[in-house]
Amino acid sequence: MSLAVRWTRLLMVVSAAGFADAAYAIRAAMDGPIEQYSGAALSAAIVYTIVIFIWPLISPLPAGSSATAYCWFIEFAQLTPIPAAISQRSWLARQMLGAQFDLIDVAWYLIGVIPLVAAHWLLRARARSQTDPEPALTS
Repeated sequence: MSLAVRWTRLLMVVSAAGFADAAYAIRAAMDGPIEQYSGAALSAAIVYTIVIFIWPLISPLPAGSSATAYCWFIEFAQLTPIPAAISQRSWLARQMLGAQFDLIDVAWYLIGVIPLVAAHWLLRARARSQTDPEPALTS
């Protein structure tokens, strides 16, 4: 495993912890829509970091698409009684699965993922520009 992959994975662990801390801090300090919707956005950001942790060399668009698809799958699964039943038995399951469907969360997942896709894309472009040789000057 390359050093870059190790650093990427470490950064993703730290980022996920930071997003979780932010979500719990907002939840502790506020109540209402800000707490709910920021939680959806930050949970999507955590999913994005998990995707990058698993596949460190994945491109930004597939990473963002995967994270969004997973979040939407979990949200739409909440239309069935299964996530609510599982969530009643476990705090961790409730954090991962939620308990009830909210259509607004579907948009907030995108709000959590899009800035990370943009940052990922910019960092990859910057890294490529630093590793590509300068074009040769022709006379």
